[in-house]
Amino acid sequence: MAEEQLLEYLENFISEERKQRFLEILEERTRLVTVAIEDLYQMHNTSAVIRSCEVFGIQDAHVIESRFGKKLDSEIAMGAQKWVDVHRYKSTRNCIEKLRKDGYKIIATTPHNNSTFLEDFKIEGKTALLFGTEKNGLSQEAIDMSDGFLKIPMLGFTESLNISVSAAIILQHLAVKMRATNLEWRLTEEEKLEKRLDWTKKSVRSIDDILKRYETEINNGNI
Repeated sequence: MAEEQLLEYLENFISEERKQRFLEILEERTRLVTVAIEDLYQMHNTSAVIRSCEVFGIQDAHVIESRFGKKLDSEIAMGAQKWVDVHRYKSTRNCIEKLRKDGYKIIATTPHNNSTFLEDFKIEGKTALLFGTEKNGLSQEAIDMSDGFLKIPMLGFTESLNISVSAAIILQHLAVKMRATNLEWRLTEEEKLEKRLDWTKKSVRSIDDILKRYETEINNGNI
């Protein structure tokens, strides 16, 4: 009730078009599929993967930063970090253990001999896609902790794609496939409310001042 009341108050500071856009986009958002990015050292590639998450409706991205620290903030282009929830981890093990605890099946994207081709891969429940470095791919630890393997068919001499290209291809394909299933892939009503409030706060200028004014009005019984 308190969140709904605050949202109603803050929506007075954004346009009707933006409010409606939030509702439309949230109807296509999912946490059934998520992405984990392991130690990409070319920061623009991490930026591009997170942007692909936003474009194809993936609400969460998990970034493992054991070697490169928090260098990503200024590199995530075009404001995608405002609309995607970016979770950070200091190790691959911590990330995978958290995802598994949350019910995700861990799928490593790799040209592994036992990998399933993208067109044959079936989404049967919560799925976390692991993407590795451009040069060496995923770490052995990530491979060992994975529940399955996925790869894009290659028909030319080149044996691999840039990680951001791979992520875009896989996410677009699985996003379409997921929406054709009977799985409950949409956000819950509670999650939608949470994101509406979050996105509205990020859309309001001088939000700290507005929130202080709201608290004052609440305390004075004006709301």
